[in-house]
Amino acid sequence: MSTLLDANTFRELVSGHRRGLGAATVRGLLNLLEFPYFSLTRLRNFLYDSGVFPTHRLPIPIISVGNLTLGGTGKSPLVAWIGRFFLDQGIQPGMISRGYGQSSNGVNDEFLELAFRLPSIPHRLNRNRVAAAQDFLNSQNIELLILDDAFQHRRIHRNLDIVLLDALEPFGYEHIFPRGMLRESITALRRADVVFLSRADWVDEPQRRKIRDRVMALSPNILWGEIVHEPQSLVSIPKREREMKTEMETQTKTEMKTQMKTQTNTETKTTIETDISAIRDKRILAFCGIGNPNAFHQTLENCGAHIIELVPFPDHHQFKTEDLDELEKIAKRENVDSILCTMKDFVKIERIASGSIPIQAVLINVRFLSGETAFRKLLTKQL
Repeated sequence: MSTLLDANTFRELVSGHRRGLGAATVRGLLNLLEFPYFSLTRLRNFLYDSGVFPTHRLPIPIISVGNLTLGGTGKSPLVAWIGRFFLDQGIQPGMISRGYGQSSNGVNDEFLELAFRLPSIPHRLNRNRVAAAQDFLNSQNIELLILDDAFQHRRIHRNLDIVLLDALEPFGYEHIFPRGMLRESITALRRADVVFLSRADWVDEPQRRKIRDRVMALSPNILWGEIVHEPQSLVSIPKREREMKTEMETQTKTEMKTQMKTQTNTETKTTIETDISAIRDKRILAFCGIGNPNAFHQTLENCGAHIIELVPFPDHHQFKTEDLDELEKIAKRENVDSILCTMKDFVKIERIASGSIPIQAVLINVRFLSGETAFRKLLTKQL
């Protein structure tokens, strides 16, 4: 967990929240390192803008959903909303992600979460997204492609570029990594067609307007929208499932693999959902391996949960049985009612969660505060 603690320290440093001579010295060093990164991103964008680097055009509509900053902005619920929108229109989309944090079986948390949410949408992970797109076109009957986390990926021409800004740190503390949280200069928003302010309910109206005005000053034709991430339900493994997992721990590894394979191939649903209100006033141990753990903590507090402790893991952490055993020890020591995580964590631990205290995930969907009607029209135009 030390890696995540270092990440938290980094956030405190670049935001200026950490004071003192030592912190100021580190920020000075990071200022020096920012220039080379800024120069490389600027050169790369120039080479694409000028046509030196080629951009591949595909015969179907391409929609990109991405970030301007490092860390989580809540993309997956919006990607899921877009996927469902097209399915409802009778359009079969496909999805492509770069695949950060892939496990040994070749999948990552975003892939697993979107497979849970949208099992009817084929999804491929590939650093070479051009090759993945061509493979899609050659092998499957898809009518549209959604590129996840692809604002900085410029090898594929897109019909619609959507960018999310987190309301709490929309402009990455005004600096490009490593001095700040920006992946590239905020002027890159001129490439965007749509900008959504995520977690917009966490700041007041004057602050939202200030962010909006700054974005619109860069590109007056951008479609602006504001969304909130609403917890919808708690997802958990049924008790019998957990008992089966516990029984399997006493078998040989070969027997465990055989039974698990059979279980995976024959079951269509291994989770249950309960109302989110069930965690109100409950003692909760939370954990997560995401880019912005503070956002998860705030979400749980907004649901009325009493957070005893939040255990952070590195982003895209590959959980092991030992991690869950340690969490259960904490849960028993603190006498909590439940252990909660994000959907991105849950889809990775579902098959190894066998403790006596249930682990539940918070399923989050997006709700539009503004921009929904115009966004639906813009998506429909892509068909």
